[in-house]
Amino acid sequence: MEIKIKATAIELTDAIRQYVDERMESIVKLVDEYDSAAMVEVEVGKSTQHHNKGPYMRAEINLSFLGNLFRAVEEREDLYEAIDVCKDEVRRQLVEHKDRAKDEQRAPRPDKE
Repeated sequence: MEIKIKATAIELTDAIRQYVDERMESIVKLVDEYDSAAMVEVEVGKSTQHHNKGPYMRAEINLSFLGNLFRAVEEREDLYEAIDVCKDEVRRQLVEHKDRAKDEQRAPRPDKE
């Protein structure tokens, strides 16, 4: 699985890159067993150049997985907190999608109803 990281209005440091890679491990584990060609795009940065207070640090995660797009966007005061919240949201969406797929497979056969 490929992870692309982009920084907007901030410098993409090794610490940020490492933090994102660590946080994406749980998503990689869920996705790799089904589709190793999945792609994650992560964008981190400032939403504005002129604010110093309030939720101005932004994280966005887009996961392309088996023809579906899972997406989360979050703005917080702390960049790392925004990354965590986005990761949790994408993971929740992914687990729900997989549970729905399992439920559809467990449905009774049409000729046995």
